[in-house]
Amino acid sequence: MTFKFDISKKSKRSKARVGKIVTYHGAIDTPAFLPVGTQGTVKAASPRILIEVGTEIILCNTYHLYLRPGIDVIRAAGGLHKFINWKGPILTDSGGYQIFSLSRLRKMDDEGALFCSHVDGSEHMITPEKVIEIQKVFGSDIIMPLDECIHYHCDKSKVKDAADRTTRWAERSIKAFRSHNSNFDQVLFGITQGGMHKDLRERSAEEIRSLDFPGYGIGGLSVGEPHELMLEMLEISADNLEYEKPKHLMGVGFPEDITDAVKHGIDLFDCVLPTRLARHGAFLTKEGKSIIRNSQFEKDFTTLDKDCDCYTCRNFTRAYLRHLFMAKEMLSAMLLTIHNLRYYIRMMAKIRKDITEDKL
Repeated sequence: MTFKFDISKKSKRSKARVGKIVTYHGAIDTPAFLPVGTQGTVKAASPRILIEVGTEIILCNTYHLYLRPGIDVIRAAGGLHKFINWKGPILTDSGGYQIFSLSRLRKMDDEGALFCSHVDGSEHMITPEKVIEIQKVFGSDIIMPLDECIHYHCDKSKVKDAADRTTRWAERSIKAFRSHNSNFDQVLFGITQGGMHKDLRERSAEEIRSLDFPGYGIGGLSVGEPHELMLEMLEISADNLEYEKPKHLMGVGFPEDITDAVKHGIDLFDCVLPTRLARHGAFLTKEGKSIIRNSQFEKDFTTLDKDCDCYTCRNFTRAYLRHLFMAKEMLSAMLLTIHNLRYYIRMMAKIRKDITEDKL
């Protein structure tokens, strides 16, 4: 097996660390941010752009790719890497969150999740075994098991049921992962749940830890809870997982959330935020978020960010980018996406540097 995780620097001020994850399709310097390529593409960014901004790994979505184009197409293409022409590592999530959030009709039980497709309304039954089978066909480097995500304000009894079911599904996922033959070198991470309850978070982490996964996803956060509560639950989950294994905080991507989570020993992050903001005309700098359509940029012939080295900042002005956005030109989304993704990649590089120099 190619996969390994080495920690090269431990912070003296927190649980933050600098490391490297090695997969069959390449290495990832951690802490790292994963641009989200939901349907096999990071919106408004080609693979070439992703490479140019410094992307080392992307996340694709099992739910969406299963529904469209389907596993038969991806199998015929020779796997997901070949289908989307991405040569670096890919992490695919289980689709559990999408079933939770997108499906108009769904039913969860111990067998799996019965849901209606948001694409055409067709009915599908997804089990832990089916999710593993799909991702085995994809050939993604890191795959995630089916888990049950719940609402922030759920009753504790429902949170417990979801966490217990996630553990049972994890056990089945391991068996399925080991039984399915594959031409690809892959690893299966475990996912912890537990909602906003300390005892359930601790119990879920301990149960998933006992299954000895090579890495972990921490789920069920960033579902509307306050920042401080998110960090409190994150700390409990992370502290009850092995320090020496990589941890992925799933779906969390606000810069301040990432910085704080790194201090709790989190290594991987994914979020649609940088690309979604770009499509809505927002760009990021160290001062925060700015809206390109604002009239103050109409005759502003400076770059988005004087400290940024991205293609957009090296070649275009705020005035031109505002013109593109107001004219509804597609290039607006592309150029703002380049900048926002580069902002995240540069932010992660600075975090790694600050950890190394004990300045975080």
